[in-house]
Amino acid sequence: MPILKPHMSFRDYANAAWDIPGKYNARRYYLSVHGSGMTGEYPYLYHHGDFPDAGYDGEILPGMTLCVESVIGAEAGEGAKLEQQVLITETDVELLSEFPFEAALMA
Repeated sequence: MPILKPHMSFRDYANAAWDIPGKYNARRYYLSVHGSGMTGEYPYLYHHGDFPDAGYDGEILPGMTLCVESVIGAEAGEGAKLEQQVLITETDVELLSEFPFEAALMA
């Protein structure tokens, strides 16, 4: 979340985002960030490795509500899906999610 900036391009976001380690790549969620709505909504911000095939140009704009998402799991094991909602403001990123992650499930 700290790399999100107002007026950042989708490509610059993908280039700055964390690269998923190879052993988790097969079970990754195909998006790193998506818009908030009834389902995944515009914009779709793809992982660095997926950007050449699926990514597109665009700009993170003030007023966007985004879901920052991560799904990590090895092919043969269990995984975890974590998501936080943020509001892009004129100068910053404001965390909207208030419920804490369960520490017992993070181990």
